[in-house]
Formats: sequence, C-alpha cells, structure tokens
Amino acid sequence: MKLDSMYQELILDHYKHPHGRGLREGDVEVHHVNPTCGDEITLRVKYDDGTLTDVSYEGQGCSISQASASVLNELMVGKQVAEAQKTQETFLELMQSKGKIEPDEAMEEVLEDAVAFAGVSKYPARVKCALLSWMAWKDATAQALEALGDGAERKSA
Repeated sequence: MKLDSMYQELILDHYKHPHGRGLREGDVEVHHVNPTCGDEITLRVKYDDGTLTDVSYEGQGCSISQASASVLNELMVGKQVAEAQKTQETFLELMQSKGKIEPDEAMEEVLEDAVAFAGVSKYPARVKCALLSWMAWKDATAQALEALGDGAERKSA
C-alpha cells in the first residue's frame, strides 16, 4: 500500500509541477483528444540528427493525462528514436496489462517515473488518460520521421 501512495504522490507532483508544458518550436505538431472523457493534448516534437531534443505540450484534462505528458517529456528528451520507441512500447505494454504486470527492475530502469502509472492499468477507463500523450508522441514521431525521410529523398534526387 505504501508503494501505491508513493506512486500517487509522484503523479500529483508531475501534475502540479509539469515538465515540458508550454508549446515551443518543433518539427511536428499533433492534437489528440480522448473522446471518453474530453482530455486533450497538443504536442510538438523536435528532432536533431535522430535525437529527440524536445517534447512540448499544452493540454487540459485529469491529473493522470497531464502528469503522463510531464513524465513523457522528462523520460524521452535526449533519447535516440529507437530508444524512445522502445520506452513507448514498454509503457504501452504496462498500460495494457490490466494490472497483471508488476514492474520489475528492468522495467523500472526503462520507465523510471512512468512506473507510477502501473496502478492505472487496472482501470480501463483511466488507461486512455495515461496513454493520451504517448499516442500523440508516437503519431508526431511517425510524422517527423516521414518528413525527414521525404526530405532526404528529395535531397538525393
């Protein structure tokens, strides 16, 4: 029970003191909405030579959706694309586990503060809240990589 309480406090801390809030210049901007509850996020990503140099966002919604965006910023900025994608996939696996996955040391090493959302996975209605910014990041990254790929193809043609 003490661990759950610590995780709840971590989520509330990210909600009250968000990392990455406030839209800054980026390569791609996406807007996602959780139609179930009305949470929204506008997210921008910036890449430089395969490294995620910034994730900025503006959003409104519950503490889970907003804290999750903060954790995403803290966790992903500075990572290479492949490492960031692995982190996103690990978070998705945790969120889709319906509470059956107990984060181990290896998962904690990959997810850091994001393991605080393990308890959220027990509540399907809240999983979408936690995943909102992560799905927006995945969408924005796919668009950024496509644009970078198109640009590289045009340069070589």
